[in-house]
Amino acid sequence: MLRIGMLGFGAIGKRVAEAVAAGQLEGTELTAALVRTPRTAAAERPDITHDPDWFFRYRLDVVVEGAGHQAVRDHAVRALDGGADLYVTSIGAFTDTALLERVVAAARANGCRVHLPSAGIGGLDMLASLAEGGLDEATITVRKDPASWKGTAAEALVDLDTLTQPHTVFDGPVREGARLYPQNVNISAATALAGIGLDRTRLVIIADPAITTHVCEISAKGRLGSMRFVEDLVPSPENRKTSTLVGHAIVKTLRNRTATLVIGG
Repeated sequence: MLRIGMLGFGAIGKRVAEAVAAGQLEGTELTAALVRTPRTAAAERPDITHDPDWFFRYRLDVVVEGAGHQAVRDHAVRALDGGADLYVTSIGAFTDTALLERVVAAARANGCRVHLPSAGIGGLDMLASLAEGGLDEATITVRKDPASWKGTAAEALVDLDTLTQPHTVFDGPVREGARLYPQNVNISAATALAGIGLDRTRLVIIADPAITTHVCEISAKGRLGSMRFVEDLVPSPENRKTSTLVGHAIVKTLRNRTATLVIGG
């Protein structure tokens, strides 16, 4: 039985819980979830707690982070020190190179692995394969409706409520953009780490009043050829800054842990 712990129990954690309850993740148990604020105790699993010591008393095989950059900073190393493999969705936290180095060192010391799942972005397998032969350039463009950028640095750059034309709120290296927009563009950090790095990968962020979905595009060119990947995804009703796909993608990633047949692993 694969014992899973969740950091956070929002859209991602609830989708994992639904999949376990429906038998879509055979041989797995969602054991516990660590949340920021207290919740009413429930008799059934997962055991939802706001106490890290209570959460980490469980012997977990996998810890899935779905709670943001601070959760990675606060709990990633402890999860690995407890012997669990770690799946990180808030990959933008690793724009902090020192944090990434600490997490990787903890994984190595404990014989564990750190997984950066594709989650809300596709095309990473091809991008990583192209990078094996050497990439000259890579760009990720993230285009979302103005409401998706509420509560972010974009509000200081443009009036999101009166925007009538697409407006570029950031154009620069992923390391800077993923730090400025920690809830919106974690996919850019995944793209950068799969390709030519956080400083060489260009990130373009656009607030576009003409769309209601999340449109993301990766383009790259190198010695082995070029690629262009585009996705157009439905935002999560619980958190408009991310897409509904992410929770389903994490379920697919967890299924690969125990599946006999693995496609695109």
